Amino acid sequence: MTSDRRFGGIDRLYGLDGAHQIRQAHVVVVGIGGVGSWAVEALARSGVGRLTLVDLDHLAESNINRQIHAVQATLGQSKVLAMQDRVHAFFEQCQVTCMDAFVDAGNWPCLLQGGTHQVDTVDAVIDACDDINAKLAMAVWARQVTTVFVTVGAAGGKRMAHGTDLADLAHVTHDPLLSKLRYRLRKEHAAPNATPHGSTRSPKTIGIQCVFSREPVATPHASCGLVEHDQSLNCHGLGSQVGVTASFGLCAASYVLNRLAA
Repeated sequence: MTSDRRFGGIDRLYGLDGAHQIRQAHVVVVGIGGVGSWAVEALARSGVGRLTLVDLDHLAESNINRQIHAVQATLGQSKVLAMQDRVHAFFEQCQVTCMDAFVDAGNWPCLLQGGTHQVDTVDAVIDACDDINAKLAMAVWARQVTTVFVTVGAAGGKRMAHGTDLADLAHVTHDPLLSKLRYRLRKEHAAPNATPHGSTRSPKTIGIQCVFSREPVATPHASCGLVEHDQSLNCHGLGSQVGVTASFGLCAASYVLNRLAA
């Protein structure tokens, strides 16, 4: 058992019943990078008892500007294993399952059945990856189950952490990655279309909660000689800063904690 003092702040905020729900929860975080690493940090520091971390990538020097587990000593390590070590440094009792994998339409949600905990015991999933096909696979699944789910938009090319927002996918703006997700859900999976302009009907929601920013995406600065970037939507291609990526991850974790406690 962990010390009552360690998570006393969670007890006082959510009450004993809510804090107990958080400690008994199993949360899956997909993508342990500039967003996902901060989400994991927040979940573990809030007492979430079981975490499954999904990522096939390894830490590189270019990750240091925004990923909490990226330090000189961890460069070259698996992101999930480095994050597991970090969590256990302050919360040894947390059950952390590591999955060296990328999510795709062929392995989700069956991927979860390869871990210690079966998919039917998952209480929440945070999608912190930047691959559109992976996001689509998880969003399609999330609309069919009752598991708490939140997907995170593109943090690359954003500078204003205070612009971070949370909304249904139908109401997201200024996010090319989530725009692609919305388009494909509507085109390929019968998600509701937007309410016609001028209609008196209530806006149609898609049922996918998103963390994003309405700040326009900034292309790489001309002084870097990268006026023409590769059109990718990730932080490596567009440039990034930790205030935004961390805010996205913390917002996603906060949403999950509030849902778990409720």
